[in-house]
Order: sequence, then structure tokens, then C-alpha cells
Amino acid sequence: MGPLDLGSILDALGWATWLLGLLYVAGAAAALDAIMKARTPQGATAWVFALATLPLIALPLYIIFGRVRFGDYLTASEAFEAETGDLLEAARAHACAPRPVAHAGDGQPAATDEDGPDGRDAGEMRAFSELATLELTSGNEAALLVDGQATFDALFAALDRAEDYILTQFYIVHDDRIGTAYADRLIAAAQRGVRVHFLFDGVGSWKLPRAYRRRLSDAGVEVCSFTGPRSWLKKLRLNFRNHRKITVVDGREAFVGGLNAGDEYLGRDEDIGPWRDTHLHVRGPVVQGLQFSLVSDLYYATREVVDGLVWEPTPAAADQTALVLASGPADPMETCGLLYTHAIESAEERVWIATPYFVPDGRVLGALQLAALRGVDVRVIMPRTSDSLFFKWVPYAYLDEVERAGVKIYLHEPGFMHQKVALVDRDFAAVGTANFDNRSFRLNFEATVVVRDTAFCDEVAAMLEDDLGRSTEITSHDLDDQSALFRFGAQATRLLAPIL
Repeated sequence: MGPLDLGSILDALGWATWLLGLLYVAGAAAALDAIMKARTPQGATAWVFALATLPLIALPLYIIFGRVRFGDYLTASEAFEAETGDLLEAARAHACAPRPVAHAGDGQPAATDEDGPDGRDAGEMRAFSELATLELTSGNEAALLVDGQATFDALFAALDRAEDYILTQFYIVHDDRIGTAYADRLIAAAQRGVRVHFLFDGVGSWKLPRAYRRRLSDAGVEVCSFTGPRSWLKKLRLNFRNHRKITVVDGREAFVGGLNAGDEYLGRDEDIGPWRDTHLHVRGPVVQGLQFSLVSDLYYATREVVDGLVWEPTPAAADQTALVLASGPADPMETCGLLYTHAIESAEERVWIATPYFVPDGRVLGALQLAALRGVDVRVIMPRTSDSLFFKWVPYAYLDEVERAGVKIYLHEPGFMHQKVALVDRDFAAVGTANFDNRSFRLNFEATVVVRDTAFCDEVAAMLEDDLGRSTEITSHDLDDQSALFRFGAQATRLLAPIL
């Protein structure tokens, strides 16, 4: 080997050492960022260890998945509120007054909520309102839509009767029969002079072809991805997904819940089979709460304000009390998890939860255990069949802990259950887009409607009782009967909980 070859090798080694050192410095900087900004100690510890030991692998993963704050959206939200002149405050000002709640420091003595179904005290009601996007208001009506046929029939009928505007967003939109029928109605509305804004999530709808979007745009529909015209680096932040499914028609009615726009939601996917889901059709002040969430998302995507919207609610005859929580990673507090924790802690008789993914954090898990220990009937319904191979272990991941406290776990048998529903006593029922997992509580943009009405809770209870009739209770003995590999997968699921 000649001197030139040896010198080239030494130069290459020098460059490699320099690049390796630079990589470890970048990994250390990212580790410091994780320490300062991670929302949980477990998440920070995991990232610090990975970035310190394997920066070549961990650094790009941290750039894509590691950040848990969404500063861009917070900045956009502040700009949106400044530019729109407090639209949400206008909606609150015109909303039907909620049942009286004494707020601390408002000059009123603390009192119980006499109009409530069980006399809950004012502090509990205040906590719900403080967490919400639009606090508890009366004059609402929430209609349960069970499964795809009922949902798409109601949604498409509303799109067909739109006169002024349609605001609509989905996490997933497919170019299939349902996706085409959805697009046809948006196009028909635009052609008769209705203003139509369509927002989709770039991660969830990554299969949506450009031809589908172009067809809408050519017809006059305003189409945009939630990521908007961002830099390629910011588009790599795949961890932040807009999981909301909201449609607002003329500011008078709205839809929210678990269903996206695709054939599988009508049970047309042969691999999954029947699809069990729940959506809501709402009227009253909650419409303006959902509308505010959607136009905020549109502002983030386009940096343009949608003008000419209806912000004065129309009271509904049902006069139900309800609130809207639009939660996401830009929230100063983890509002979605806090809402469910508070609801569970306030339960006196039952907490029934239906979710496709049950990966609770320690706070929510503890609330469920304590509720069961004080005699509350706590039941969690999950699907036996999942739309993801990985999630087949999820129902068993926390089985030992919750079973010891008295929590009952049920697996819904036919097809895939995708609904996101929670029921507390005969007092509160929540229907929305949020799963019972870390991703929905901390990383995704979600929307939840909580209805405080005895009749509505009875309707939700009847629906969940029907689901329980199609479900099988499982215990730790069922996990013991599984293979060693399966039991290992269940435990590994818990280790990965912070990123699920």
C-alpha cells in the first residue's frame, strides 16, 4: 500500500471521526431538547437513552416522532384569534346559558347544581367547562348515529340540504365508493353556490390520489391538507396528526365521531368484516364549538380566515346540556386526558368505555382502578379483531392490573369495533374522535362532545349493552393460556405505550 493510499485512508478516518463526533453532539442536543420538552419522564428517559447510544438511528426518528409540542399550531391559533376578533367569545355570548354553576371568585357562594341529574357540586361542573373549547351550554341536541349506514345517510342528507356553506374534515378519505359519494355531494353543493371547504390529514389520507383532490378543486371546493404549505422538514413531523372528523353545515348542524370516509366503515373490507362505529349529529351551541375547531385548523393550513360564518347558535328543542373539547398537542395542559380522568373520578355507579385502542397513561389507569375499588361498575370494550396486527396484544397489556382492581375487559367479537364512547352513570356520555391511548391524549388533534342528559345517557347505555351482548369478557387466565411469544408481545406493548 503506497503513501497516497495510506493518506487517503487516514483522511477518510479523520472525516468519519469528525462526522461521528458531530452526530453525537447533535444527539446530545436532541437529548437535552427531550429532557426539556417531553411530556412524560418515561418518554424523556427513552429518548435520552436512544439518542445517547444510537444517535444515527434515534436522531432522525426523534425529528419525525419525538417532538410532543406543536408550537406552529399554537402560534397560528393565537394569530387566528387576534385576526378574527374573538369569534368563540361571540359564540359564547349568544349561546344558551348553561345550568347555573357557581365559579370561585365570581361573588357567588359555592352551591350544588340543583338541575343536575344527581346534584353534582359546582366545582365538578366548573372543571369540565374550564377544560372545554366551548363550555357547558344548554339548548343542544345530540342524535346517536350507530354504524356507517346511519352515519352516511344523515351526513349526505345534510350536505344535500346545505344552502350557505360546508366545512368538512376527515382524518382518512379513500377514493372508493363512499369517498366518491362524499366528493359528489361536495361538488354538487359547490355547483349550486354553496361555499365548501374540505380539509384532510396528509398522514391519514396518504393514499388519496391527486386526481380526487383536483376533481374537487376544479368544481370550486377549497381543498387543503392540514400540513399546508410547510417546509419539507416540518412535514416530516408525522407524529402530529389531525384525527378529527367534523362536518359543519350552515352553522346550524354538525357531525363528529369515529367514522372516516371509506368503504370499510360500511363493512366492505373483507379482511376486517363488519365495522362497528358511532357518530353524532348535533344541533345547538355545540355546533359553534365544533365550527371554531375546524376553522382554526383551516387557518393553520392556509393562514386564511373563513369569513361569513354563523356564530349565533340556534337553540335545539331537546335542550340538552353539552360541551365541546377540541384537544391537541398545542394545548397548555393535556386536556383530553384530564377530561376523561375527571369524568372517571366523578363516577358513582358506572364507567363504561368503548375504544379500539386501550393504552392508558398512569393517571387514567389509576382513575379507573380507584373507581373500580370504590364499587363503580367499570367496563372497557375493545375489539377482538384489530385493523393493525400490532394491536392484537393491546387488550391484554393492562389486563392483570385492571382485573385486580375490579375493572372488567370485554372483547367485541364480530368484525372491528372502532367507536370512541364513554358513559359515566346516567350523567355524562362522551362521543368523539379520541381513542383511549397516549396518542389521542397527547399527540393527535381530537374533538369530543360531552352530553349531560339523562335520556341521552340511557340511549348510549342501551347501545353499549347491545355491544356487550356481542362481546366476551376476558381475564388474566385467558392471557395465561396464550403462547409465551404472545405474552411477551402484551408486555412489550406497555413499553411502547408512550409512542402508541
